Amino acid sequence: MSRLLFWLALAVLVVFAIRSKLRASGLKPPRDSRADYIPREGASEPMACCAHCGVYFPASEAVHADGRDYCSPAHVRLPSK
Repeated sequence: MSRLLFWLALAVLVVFAIRSKLRASGLKPPRDSRADYIPREGASEPMACCAHCGVYFPASEAVHADGRDYCSPAHVRLPSK
């Protein structure tokens, strides 16, 4: 049992040593890239609000009618709020 604990402790120490060396060199250990995602400045797009349902969506996808923005052509025919 003591041999198993010794090898387990040694493995943990090796992992911590490798991680500390990576951090010291400025490299990051591999991670899920989506968890560290930070949008760049200017990468966001203006949002528009649908005049019928109130859903926000990218302004580039807006359907313009009667001076209002709609999320789909079907909502253009329906009354606005």
